Amino acid sequence: MSDSETVTRFAPSPTGRLHLGHAFSALTAYEAARQAKGRFLLRIEDIDQGRCRPEFEQAIYDDLAWLGLDWKQPVRRQSDHFDFYRQALDRLQDMGLVYPCFCTRKEIAAEIAAAGSAPHGPDGPLYPGSCRHLLLSERERRQSNGAPFALRLDAAAAAAQTGPLRWVEQGKGEIAVDPQLHGDVVIARKDIPTSYHLAVTLDDAIQGVTLVTRGEDLLPATHIHRLLQAVLGLPVPEYRHHKLLTDETGKRLAKRDGAEGLASLRQKGADPAGIRAHLGFGNLAVAAPTLT
Repeated sequence: MSDSETVTRFAPSPTGRLHLGHAFSALTAYEAARQAKGRFLLRIEDIDQGRCRPEFEQAIYDDLAWLGLDWKQPVRRQSDHFDFYRQALDRLQDMGLVYPCFCTRKEIAAEIAAAGSAPHGPDGPLYPGSCRHLLLSERERRQSNGAPFALRLDAAAAAAQTGPLRWVEQGKGEIAVDPQLHGDVVIARKDIPTSYHLAVTLDDAIQGVTLVTRGEDLLPATHIHRLLQAVLGLPVPEYRHHKLLTDETGKRLAKRDGAEGLASLRQKGADPAGIRAHLGFGNLAVAAPTLT
């Protein structure tokens, strides 16, 4: 890959069927790579083994192929790379940037309620840091007793190591990172050595992604990802957070809300050219980006 090559990716989770919102995101990434004569990658984000299904993964391949998209092989599946994520997690622990959190969601909510107020992030009240200052002996005692725990990133400690950070958002220019925006996020669990935040940051780096295209709902997560890139010494891609598709009531299309799948539209007689045109890609030449 040359230094100037554009590499994009579409990274769905196989927890349900793809809908029009997914198609829009995939086409956005594909078109960016095609225009730049770059590469379009497909990644399967399946670290949540409890919700992911093989039939949904196969459906992703079928739906994207039906849309006329092609991608570089092999497809990266996150569940195949837990050892890779564990190595990065070990590095963060060695740097003193990770600590075990034994709090349940109920306990966290109770502590926030008792405090009367709490800092808020994009997803609501932030974790109050209850376990951040536990003594090492207490952490080891609880872990040796088999207590369930999550591993959290000490955002303040990480920011102290990196100093001020920015990323380039296409169409908006540079955006300053707020390392405390999400508080001390969970980046791994006792039985899974990663989280979405850690896995996606590492995957984009190892796959050489130069332009991350994804929905604008994930723009706040970039503050976390940029922080992780800095502490782990990873390359920094550019970002483009695109609009989200909504239904007739203005509600965002989502799997959990039963958004109609591409397979259902196909069964009703929809054709891929019509879907592409409906989503604003009517002039898209369906040909694979340059693959190397």
